[in-house]
Amino acid sequence: MRATLMFAPGDVRVGEVPDPTIVEPTDAVIRVTRACICGSDLWPYKSIEPNPAGRPMGHEAIGVVEEIGGEVRSLRRGDLCVMPFAYSDGTCEFCQEGLHTSCLHGGFFGNADPGGAQAEALRVPQADGTLVPLPVGEDDALMPGLLTLSDVMGTGHHAAVTAQVAPGKIAAVVGDGAVGLCAVIAARRLGAEQIIILGRHEDRIALAKEFGATDVVSERGDEAVERVLELTGGHGAHSVLECVGLDQSMDTSLRIARPGGAVGRVGVPQHEVLPAAQDSFFGNVTIAGGPAPVRAYVEELLPDVLEGRIDPGRVFDRTTGLEGVPDGYRAMDERESIKVLIQP
Repeated sequence: MRATLMFAPGDVRVGEVPDPTIVEPTDAVIRVTRACICGSDLWPYKSIEPNPAGRPMGHEAIGVVEEIGGEVRSLRRGDLCVMPFAYSDGTCEFCQEGLHTSCLHGGFFGNADPGGAQAEALRVPQADGTLVPLPVGEDDALMPGLLTLSDVMGTGHHAAVTAQVAPGKIAAVVGDGAVGLCAVIAARRLGAEQIIILGRHEDRIALAKEFGATDVVSERGDEAVERVLELTGGHGAHSVLECVGLDQSMDTSLRIARPGGAVGRVGVPQHEVLPAAQDSFFGNVTIAGGPAPVRAYVEELLPDVLEGRIDPGRVFDRTTGLEGVPDGYRAMDERESIKVLIQP
């Protein structure tokens, strides 16, 4: 089958790899009908160590179940399912606490084992706990929105939850990528009264406003902090949703949180030391977040997508087949595209 492999920084190719098969009795194999490129895929695109074998890429998918292992009970061949970016058994103590990304028998897609979702097919470990059947056909118009439940919408929601967004609060979203845009949706959905988006790309800002952003801050660094304080009566935001992962974005996030506020960080950290440590300490700012346990959120968010209350699929602004995936990486890296949808 064809699959996307990354060999070195900037070197993404689509090549032939062995077809996936059932390895464990708890596995399923899906035929991928939709996948996409994630903003987090751009970190290895810039800095991956050269790998002659190539690293399988992709961790977001919708697919049709083609094969199931002997211990799979909740799925049938032919089921159309959304696949969260992490696989999990759904039964261990961490899954029971809603923290599926820490599953004792789990792991992440987009690695040598079990493989990547930017492909024609994929083996899904712990299929019962991971895959969520969808009540629509594989060509339904809602596919883009449903695909976001595999990662970016669930991740934006996790940022809002961990930042303690609630009715009447002021929320600030740092980052205008697909996750940041979904975080705006999440903040509005949870009742934030004021939503400030920190970003500077006109197309993304326009979409953020349509999603519910009330204010825009295009400055960076000290100027961004000053502007947010102006917009919040000098106090800062109750809830800050950090959706980038860089030193500067985290520093800004912690400095714009009001005393007693919370920062929900979901941008994969590209730093080892937490910025603004003293500011956040003396402000009693809660710092939470991490890789979103999106499997815990699917049942909550799915009805809103199906019934049209939210439309996170609008973050996709380019669609390609597998052959166009390498150019999709380039386009996202050069900010020509917010998020690329793949139809293998």
